Amino acid sequence: MADDKNSLKNLKDLALLKNKLDDIQKRVEDEVQAGIPQGGSLLASPFLKGFLAGYVVAKLRFSAVLGVFIGTCTGIYAAQNFDIPNVETTVKDYLNSLKKGPK
Repeated sequence: MADDKNSLKNLKDLALLKNKLDDIQKRVEDEVQAGIPQGGSLLASPFLKGFLAGYVVAKLRFSAVLGVFIGTCTGIYAAQNFDIPNVETTVKDYLNSLKKGPK
């Protein structure tokens, strides 16, 4: 008879744990749908990070942003359409030739 009471108590505990687990699962799903990373807060959301990055870029001088953009586009174009030497290997070869001395 004492075993029946213990079983009933265990069953109630399991039901309580299941309800808590369902509640946690629902909260996690709501946070994922809202774009909040798990274990994070609204301050860690991708939306806020993107907004802050956009704000910082907007506060920079426009000419600086435009210069970086044009330089990047020019570099991409040159790398795709011309045979650009690898700068790292060129510098290493030059330094090695300096170490070896004149021929």
